[in-house]
Amino acid sequence: MRRYPCLKPRASSIMVALLLLAAAATAAAGSQVIGLPNCTTSCGGVSVPYPFGIDPGCSLGHSPSLFHLICNTSYTPPALLLEAGWFVGDSLQVTDISLDDATVRLRVLPSEYRFVVAPLGLRFLEEQLREWELGSTAMHGAPNGTRPGNATCPQDLGTTACHSRHSTCRANTGSYPNGVNITGYVCKCDDGYQGNPYVTDGCQGLSIGLGVGSGTIILFLILSTSFMIHRIMTQKKRMRQRFFKQNHGQLLQQLVYQRADISERMILTLEELEKATNNFDKARELGGGGHGTVYKGILSNLHVVAIKKSKIVIQREIDDFINEVVILSQINHRNVVKLHGCCLETEVPLLVYEFISNGTLYNHLYVESVVSLPWKDRVRIAVETARALAYLHSLVSMPIIHRDIKSPNILLDDNLTVKLSDFGASRYVPVDQTGLDTTVQGTFGYLDPMYHSTGHLTEKSDVYSFGVVLIELLTRKKPVSYRSPEDHGLVNHFCALLSEYNLVHILDPQVLKEACGEVIDIALLAAMCVKPISKDRPTMRQVEMTLESIHAAKDYSGLRPLFPAILARVAKAGHGLHEKLAAEICAAVAEAGGEVTAAALERMELTSSVVREALRLGPPVKFQYGRAKSDLRKISFLVCKEVCQYYPGSPESRH
Repeated sequence: MRRYPCLKPRASSIMVALLLLAAAATAAAGSQVIGLPNCTTSCGGVSVPYPFGIDPGCSLGHSPSLFHLICNTSYTPPALLLEAGWFVGDSLQVTDISLDDATVRLRVLPSEYRFVVAPLGLRFLEEQLREWELGSTAMHGAPNGTRPGNATCPQDLGTTACHSRHSTCRANTGSYPNGVNITGYVCKCDDGYQGNPYVTDGCQGLSIGLGVGSGTIILFLILSTSFMIHRIMTQKKRMRQRFFKQNHGQLLQQLVYQRADISERMILTLEELEKATNNFDKARELGGGGHGTVYKGILSNLHVVAIKKSKIVIQREIDDFINEVVILSQINHRNVVKLHGCCLETEVPLLVYEFISNGTLYNHLYVESVVSLPWKDRVRIAVETARALAYLHSLVSMPIIHRDIKSPNILLDDNLTVKLSDFGASRYVPVDQTGLDTTVQGTFGYLDPMYHSTGHLTEKSDVYSFGVVLIELLTRKKPVSYRSPEDHGLVNHFCALLSEYNLVHILDPQVLKEACGEVIDIALLAAMCVKPISKDRPTMRQVEMTLESIHAAKDYSGLRPLFPAILARVAKAGHGLHEKLAAEICAAVAEAGGEVTAAALERMELTSSVVREALRLGPPVKFQYGRAKSDLRKISFLVCKEVCQYYPGSPESRH
């Protein structure tokens, strides 16, 4: 079984490496060289670096020497003094020694003294101050024109005092009042190094040349940071585990592992989906609505997918998500969108579908141009949608009611093949039951009115919604917003016009132009699907079979040359149910100035006999789609259509 640890092994490795680095820094800080071995290097809080020293043999030169200092412990705290015998009067207290700028700060003087290491006489020189009496030796101020120069240590200076690697020495030369020229040298650590350049290995790299205090601080910071990282990762791990449990993760895992063909791809990590979408980049958005956003992503196996990310954090949304995963994991149908997997590590889980590139039926129907989907494609889309719903209702182990059939949920691929989607509201129906009572859920305009009033959900609720989609395909009008002049909704207005044989008033002009007699069959089927009483509706299996036969049958386009004769025969017959229709057609033809010749009637003898038999409502005529009454309706529709098409001034064409 796959595991999804939140604390990656590499994070632990980084933590160990940081601890080792901190330990190394601390060790290096503790071993930094200040003075000579076994020498005291501080007094009263003042650091005493070589060439200065306190103990015998720890300073440059031999005592007495200005580099030899005394730590007087009779003071509190101890005082660092210049060696006695060099001065007249009190000793001078050393408060600071700086190797960086080669200065010594004395307490009784308001200025600083500059020192140079001189190979001759080891003179300690005062810069920019008046002459001082130091014992029997005069210390003269160095001239303002002191001239530092570059030199190589030790050859140029004739001394072995400059020992450290990574250091550079320079000469200091000056002329003094007594005519004596004194040459000394000052050493500094190279860039990137720090420490004491006057002792062996005194200059160390800045990365490891840290003081003990600095090393301790760095170690503390690293340990604190590591602790915080570990704590954050632990919290994230617990949060993901909580989300996983909250999102019925264990149930889903058990479910998908029962299917070997889907177990490896069903549970995806958040890290993988973030990588697939470039951290859910806005440029990857495919669309969305009030409930969430859909992103385009590319998985590590190079599959292009659509990732559904919900915006709303409410339990019903989470339950709908889980429901959709459970249902889609059990479905394998070419006209149902395929679920690649899901991520359970977020508060609202993420769904990963196959990427359908061509939008929805809604997008294709309601384009701004006059021409929309061709009629033949609309019929095929209706057939494929009915096929998918019939599969859900009758061919799976436990029937599934989709509960939200509408044109936005019918996806189309590059070949305009149907991919039914959005199973968040879907429900299983136990095999021993015909329905179940649920909270009403669906989309206004598509919602079964009987389910809306009773809360009892059955397969016939999907049938009703599919009937609305058929009406959409016929009329290209939106069920959610359409209102007739009488303030009727789309379904009621469509059925009323069908009963009055006036469908031409509501049908899409493109359908009138491209379709033939099958329009009446599909219109009648749609009317059956949207019957107010659910038991009066056909099953989806019956709907599928009817649409299959309509789609496969020969169309009526070959009858087009016969329309004038059909028109005449219908007008002459003029009785029964179609008396009013015949009179209206005749009036329309007369108004438009059209006439039907006797020669045309004689040439159309076969068709006229069909119409005559149909009008008598006699025995079934072996026409294309069954009983005579149905054929009569189709022929009447075709006649009306032709009147509208070829006689633009007719009453029908003005609606």
